[in-house]
Amino acid sequence: MKLLLTSGGIANPSIEHALVDLLGKPIAEANALCIPTASYGHPWCTPSNAYRFITGQSPARMCDLGWKSLGVLELTALPSLGKARWEPWVRAADALLADGGDALYLAYWLRESGLSALLTKLPELVWVGLSAGSMVMTPRIGPEFVGWKPPSGGDETLGVVNFSIYPHLDNKDLPDNTLANAKKWAAGLNAPAYAIDDQTAIKVVAGAAEVISEGKWQLFTP
Repeated sequence: MKLLLTSGGIANPSIEHALVDLLGKPIAEANALCIPTASYGHPWCTPSNAYRFITGQSPARMCDLGWKSLGVLELTALPSLGKARWEPWVRAADALLADGGDALYLAYWLRESGLSALLTKLPELVWVGLSAGSMVMTPRIGPEFVGWKPPSGGDETLGVVNFSIYPHLDNKDLPDNTLANAKKWAAGLNAPAYAIDDQTAIKVVAGAAEVISEGKWQLFTP
């Protein structure tokens, strides 16, 4: 997979240009599936969050970019359908748009649905994450971000990349998301970690990470 890991969606021209580069075509010629699953696992979210994301009414731009086609891929439904039904939908997509919410809930359903295993076989597919939708691709989220608790416990996510992400740095609606708190969070991980604001994204191709930013970010190394 190619990854575009954002804190606040496609928030500025630099991040949008990175998305087009990963797609290899204009957004208007690309097919996307949006994944609202993470929002159901977060205590601050309600069904209206999922609706706003799907319908392009979220303040974080993702579904409202003018895609050629846009569908909804709800991960909790996939096990009841069987891979023969849903796998062709994923293979036909150019991008998967993963909403924010609870990263551990999203990781659980990516594994349970079988989608995480399929993603490793689709090198041209672009995963576009929003907040938890980005954090899910990291090895750990840290205890500070644990909300929904998976049956196995812990704070481990998929580990597709080798760094962790602290999103929404200096967001006025999240006063605890300061650089000082991000530094404390990173110290507990003992691994590379980025704190990124909503004007920043991390582009990952073939394991190489590149920060795309019109805002603030910080890399912490152990």
